[in-house]
Amino acid sequence: MLSLLRTPRWISFTALLIFFIIAFGLLSRWQWSRAEEHRLERIAIEERANAAPEPISELLPPTTQLPTDLEWRQVSVSGTFTGQSALVRKRPLGGQNGFWAMSALQLSDGTYVWINRGWTAATGDALGTPTVTAPPSGPVAIIARLRPSQFAPNPQPADLPAGQVTDADVSILPAVAGPEYDVYLELVSSTPDAHNGLILLSPPEIDDNQNISYAVQWLLFAGVGLVGWFFFLRREARTEASAEADQRN
Repeated sequence: MLSLLRTPRWISFTALLIFFIIAFGLLSRWQWSRAEEHRLERIAIEERANAAPEPISELLPPTTQLPTDLEWRQVSVSGTFTGQSALVRKRPLGGQNGFWAMSALQLSDGTYVWINRGWTAATGDALGTPTVTAPPSGPVAIIARLRPSQFAPNPQPADLPAGQVTDADVSILPAVAGPEYDVYLELVSSTPDAHNGLILLSPPEIDDNQNISYAVQWLLFAGVGLVGWFFFLRREARTEASAEADQRN
């Protein structure tokens, strides 16, 4: 077999194999690093989403953009719904298209914040607007997760049905009468009930196992290449040895 490895053809095969093993190893390492990033992201989101709620005024001033390390943090607010609302379109859940129901809440200090009260399924055609139960009147106490205001085209598309917007962007939601938070809140619980039949949203489920499986697959590919190289080398060596034996007989 050693004599075969000195031939130009097998030198080329071996060099190509080494190249692919190194490439597969680097790809596997990259997938492992992605898995670790996703694991840390999942842990951070779980910790923030499960932390004890704090008043929003103690964590974030109004009109301030949400720091990354506060996203998904639970906060408490209390106030009264103003009656202003909007539906954010094209928000799938469980494989079904639907809407987020956004309602403006005036807090006791005179500031405003938008509450994502939950999800409702799309009904009828693409221009249909589902009927959503209004939030409760009177004072309400809410526990919710901090979410950054999204970015939407402004002005909005002219063919949008009335009361619908493309994104949960504070700048395109109906105007409120005073200073508002540059975030929206994703409802967790409230007293009295503010989702009124809507499906409450959950924090994202980040799966780091997929990257781990990809990392293992790249290592398997490298192993298959190495086994195949040895198999064909050994088979050719046996063929040559048999041919030499036949010539001697």
